[in-house]
Amino acid sequence: MEFDYNSTRSHLILAEYGRNVQNMVDYICTLPTREERNKYAQVVIDLMGFLNPHLRDVADFKHKLWDHLFIISGFKIDVDCPYPRPVEGSIRSKPEILAYPQNRIKFKHYGKTVEKMINAAKAIEDPQRKEHMILSIANFMKMAYVTWNKDSVIDETIINDLKELSNGELQVSDDLSLAKVEFKTPPPGSRTRTAQNTKGRSNGSNNKNQGQSNGYNKKRNTGKRY
Repeated sequence: MEFDYNSTRSHLILAEYGRNVQNMVDYICTLPTREERNKYAQVVIDLMGFLNPHLRDVADFKHKLWDHLFIISGFKIDVDCPYPRPVEGSIRSKPEILAYPQNRIKFKHYGKTVEKMINAAKAIEDPQRKEHMILSIANFMKMAYVTWNKDSVIDETIINDLKELSNGELQVSDDLSLAKVEFKTPPPGSRTRTAQNTKGRSNGSNNKNQGQSNGYNKKRNTGKRY
């Protein structure tokens, strides 16, 4: 007796429709007349929609079912399709490889955006506008530094880094005063306060229970003996 294992069967093209639907499509391909093929193809399309009701939420889901019918048949089924017949190459084409930036960032804690901002500041001709731009960049650099290093930083460090990133093209005065930025540690969690409150309630409850216990013992000791 021979057993029918999945490993010995043909490849299941679209597993969400199951083996029976694929067998039906293979059978339709063997029918001699187009009229029969069209008739059975419509039945299979209705069955595919019934097996995958979530496709009804997809725009133009009938078109998608017909595309799947051709895919299951290996694009061999010859039927009258109400939609443009899909082409095998267009469906199985691989997407283009995304081009990832390969630029080197000098100071990674400042990011690539700071370098772009510095290049934009170099092109500004208006001295007053350029000075405002430099001050904004320096303040942003200080904020980024503190965010990533979680420590305070003196303005001199930011000014020196700005000069180095701009190759000395941005004139920054040494007495430049930047906005105060600090890394704030999260406040003590409510768990500590809750623990203290729980401890206080626990102590109060223990004291109360201890008082009740002492009163009970006192009554017990002063009771009459027979």
